[in-house]
Amino acid sequence: MRRAPTESDDTSSDSRWRLSVIVVGIDSRKKTHTLVAVDQVGQRLTQLTVDATAKGHRQVCVWLRQFEQVKLAIEDCRHLTRRFEADLLLAGHAVVRVHTRLMAGARRSARERGKSDPIDAKAVARVALREPDLPKAELDGPTREVKLRSDHRRTLVRQRTAIANKLRWFLHEIDPELAVPSRGLRRLCVLDTLEAELAARQGVVAEIALDLVQDCRRLTKRINAIEVQLRNLVRELAPSLLAVPSCGVLSAAMILGETAGATRFKSKDAFARFNGTAPIPVWSSNTVRVRLNRGGNRTINNALHMAAVTQVRRGGPGAAYYVKQLAACKTVKEALRLLRRRISDRVFRALLADEATRVPQQPIRVLPQAA
Repeated sequence: MRRAPTESDDTSSDSRWRLSVIVVGIDSRKKTHTLVAVDQVGQRLTQLTVDATAKGHRQVCVWLRQFEQVKLAIEDCRHLTRRFEADLLLAGHAVVRVHTRLMAGARRSARERGKSDPIDAKAVARVALREPDLPKAELDGPTREVKLRSDHRRTLVRQRTAIANKLRWFLHEIDPELAVPSRGLRRLCVLDTLEAELAARQGVVAEIALDLVQDCRRLTKRINAIEVQLRNLVRELAPSLLAVPSCGVLSAAMILGETAGATRFKSKDAFARFNGTAPIPVWSSNTVRVRLNRGGNRTINNALHMAAVTQVRRGGPGAAYYVKQLAACKTVKEALRLLRRRISDRVFRALLADEATRVPQQPIRVLPQAA
């Protein structure tokens, strides 16, 4: 049974609501959205629950008109809220995202016990009141296409690896002398040879192995096609990023998709904190030390690590910097971490340069007018 929109408080115009900015916290589920409006001291003013549909989103836009100045804060669950965020942004509202960790802390410190959608929405609003630098929601740009294709390619690669591992055991059972080169099951010419060899053999093992070879062929063709698409996208969106030494198309695609706009970071240090290359300060008595940051975005961190390793192997400025750190009594891991941070700063400058020259695209989808 569908849940009808409800409103716990009177939504008539109130003079105190128009004196200052009203913060509206939003807690989202798959089928409903719950909104709670609070004043500048965190006191609940009114609330609303609507269906998570296009009609419900239009009802929210009508409900928000009672506030002269309003700031929207939504729990950062983009797999649930991406469409709702886009509709709110297209309607002209400013939306900030609240991490679930911050929201949970605000809920635990509240006097109201329990857990419900209104309690969670109120906690989101209170976090938005006390945290001035929350990330702002933006309409999806061309970098999301890069992220989706890059993530899909990695999923297909994992599937192909699992199939290839199973296929190798079957090939060993069929004929131990049937040698397959290292990483050969991602090459179409090797798959052609295996298919011809298995087609001439009898038995259920050979039949299953032949099916696995065909699956590897299908996945390899799809992976190669996605790589071509990524190459064209990255060359168009991030030519400066590709100019960074040892930053190839796939690494650039991962960085570009996961960063989702470098202008949202106030400095290269903030970007380094985001990708996990900035060390964590540790105070011990009057001595300030640092320890390894094991957090941050591990996808970008992995791309930066591969670029650092490649620079060390191929020589150039990166290798010279690495040797300089080793000469300064740094360990191999410490020198590599310092080089990774250096590459992070270079990548950040390249991302800013690319975004400065990129032509902004207008959103295609338009939110229908509310009745």
